[in-house]
Amino acid sequence: MNRLQRIALITGAAKRLGKSMALALAEAGWDIVVHYHHSDTEAQATVTQIRKMGRSALAICANLASPSEAAALIPTCVARFGRPHCLVNNASLFEFDDAFTLRPDMLEQHMAVNLSAPLTLSRHLYEAYDLPGGAPRDEPPGVIINLLDQKLINLNPDFLSYTLSKAALETATRLLAQSYAPRLRVVGLAPGITLPSGPQTEADFALAHHNTPLGRASFPEDIAQAAVYLASAHAVTGTTLYVDGGQHLQSSSRDIMFEP
Repeated sequence: MNRLQRIALITGAAKRLGKSMALALAEAGWDIVVHYHHSDTEAQATVTQIRKMGRSALAICANLASPSEAAALIPTCVARFGRPHCLVNNASLFEFDDAFTLRPDMLEQHMAVNLSAPLTLSRHLYEAYDLPGGAPRDEPPGVIINLLDQKLINLNPDFLSYTLSKAALETATRLLAQSYAPRLRVVGLAPGITLPSGPQTEADFALAHHNTPLGRASFPEDIAQAAVYLASAHAVTGTTLYVDGGQHLQSSSRDIMFEP
């Protein structure tokens, strides 16, 4: 592998926010590994689009809820494409529950995809850097970008399992930054309301998106731009960048999805 080649592995990169980050990183000169689970057609289309931009790209399928498949993703990437310099833990489970509907299986599912898989991928990336000849001494540290959520500052009780899993991942971001330095940086990226989700209509999304201190929350291009910055910000680690138009500054008793 050319030492000047920069590789980014993005989980859930076939569509939506993951695709936006993949395309932005490719535009910035990164070669991209597109992880997906069910979205094969979309993943291959994203790979084709990246290759048309003049960058190399590869799609790899894995079920991140499976510990064995999550553990195999980084080694597969290394064997088939090269060692990633950037890991974006973007894939996420987002299902509704609250304190009254919480089920152990729902909590376990969220923790598996939103916490355990990122931890597993991060450890295997560190091990890839720790191998003999894994990283030249003059090479900048690799980076792990964990996608979080602005609601970690502006808490409300909706989506309880999801919120607990992201809160744990935010704590893990700081702990891993301590553990994996100086080989790896570990940072958080917390979007605000960026794309319609669940039962939200386009009209409700537009209204909620406007209801922030800046009069706009985050668009996919805002999150993608932030990911490009964090991927190359060699002095940034152990912290979270909130990209939400100030949404986290406003208290809310319900998730933004349910507020008119």
